[in-house]
Amino acid sequence: MKVFHSISDYKNNQPSVVTIGTFDGVHLGHKAIISQLLSASEKESLTSIILTFFPHPRMVLQEENSIKLINTIAEREELLQQTELENLIIHPFTKEFSRRTALEFVRDILVNQLHIKKIIIGYDHRFGRNRDANIEDLIEFGKTYGFEVEEIKVQQFGGVPISSTKIRTLISEGNIKTTNTYLGQPFTLSGKIVSGRGIGKTLTFPTANLQLDVDYIIIPKKGVYLIQSKIAGKEVFGLTNIGTNPTVEGKHQTIETYFLDYNENLYNKTIQLKFITRIRDEKVFNNLEELKAAIKEDEVFARNYIQDL
Repeated sequence: MKVFHSISDYKNNQPSVVTIGTFDGVHLGHKAIISQLLSASEKESLTSIILTFFPHPRMVLQEENSIKLINTIAEREELLQQTELENLIIHPFTKEFSRRTALEFVRDILVNQLHIKKIIIGYDHRFGRNRDANIEDLIEFGKTYGFEVEEIKVQQFGGVPISSTKIRTLISEGNIKTTNTYLGQPFTLSGKIVSGRGIGKTLTFPTANLQLDVDYIIIPKKGVYLIQSKIAGKEVFGLTNIGTNPTVEGKHQTIETYFLDYNENLYNKTIQLKFITRIRDEKVFNNLEELKAAIKEDEVFARNYIQDL
């Protein structure tokens, strides 16, 4: 897959089939769209292109909006690399770009730059300045400029429509199992291990404090989770607590992981946590002994759960 970080960097004159979207999460619905794209590419001898944008348009156009995303842009690219897609264009989304009219977008970008012969697009897709054009307008443009419009049906799993918005809600509710089902892969958080307060060591449960790579990623609901991580080539399981550590009067939210059967120094190492399931809510305990007992119970639950994976 070739990756371009601007529409202007794409120089291929070959006729193409294109789909457009943010593809946050690269979930099962997205994978169905990509399959549709690749099928059209093969049948009609067209080069396949996904056109996506970063930052997310809502981050740019709605300054008060605090949308949090499922993936970093690097993770999104990595997930799309796993498909047979030929071209990925990640175009910088700006206010200036958003002011293009629908005609300018279709004529100058889709037709003259990307040379489309087919576009695969959602029934509710809107584009152009103020998002004033829809799929019916796109069909009319297709008649003028000689490309076909193929509508994407609503993607469902078990009769439930799948969307990035729905998955973000599930993550914020701590529903990791359904999240992973809809994603088709584990939800992840990535970052660097930094120094914490050192309280875990006093409890004989040393923890690694994760500092996220970016600030726009959605964080699951406070609580304890079973996670899996690859460290120095070894798959390691762990218990991740997301919260403020109220028992020891913590004030700021942290993401701390007690790795099972692994206690090497991880400071300044970059790791990825793959979330498997939620174990319990974060609780306030009367003393450290009660907290230690709860962590031991979490560990027993985790080890039993791992055996059934």
